[in-house]
Amino acid sequence: MRSWKSKVLLIIIAIIVIIQFIRPEKNVSSEPSPTDISTKYSITDPVKGVLEKACTDCHSNNTRYPWYSQVQPIAWWMNDHVEEGKGELNFSTFTSRPLAIQFHKFEEVVETVKEGEMPLPSYTWVGMHPEAKLSQEEKDLLIHWAEEQMNAMKQQYPADSLVRKKR
Repeated sequence: MRSWKSKVLLIIIAIIVIIQFIRPEKNVSSEPSPTDISTKYSITDPVKGVLEKACTDCHSNNTRYPWYSQVQPIAWWMNDHVEEGKGELNFSTFTSRPLAIQFHKFEEVVETVKEGEMPLPSYTWVGMHPEAKLSQEEKDLLIHWAEEQMNAMKQQYPADSLVRKKR
């Protein structure tokens, strides 16, 4: 007769195998979004390159999935991470938001990049996404770009349209 430890181990292995078949929906869009940030705001190739390597996996409707995202429960964790990131800032739906929110999101880009909050350390753990670690030059590039967009908005729109209304 098997010991209780062997039975527990078999149950754990069975659970691990079964959960491999329960997969979240992938965040991959085949169509370009008509409300993508690039449809309204100037994005130079260097800025686009930095956004693609460090931001858009979690902040757009098009995630590049690494091999380990095929393993549960990692896929669930990644899905949650991407959904949370898109909830905060989604470059694919950026221009569908009110001007005040777009302006505020540019402010947040400046703040989070300056303070080193983005990209998240969990995204660059253990060399998993070494390309996403931003150099000071890349940080400065993103900050300058976001500030340029904010200045262009200030010149184009009335000041009160760029302020979020208190609820």
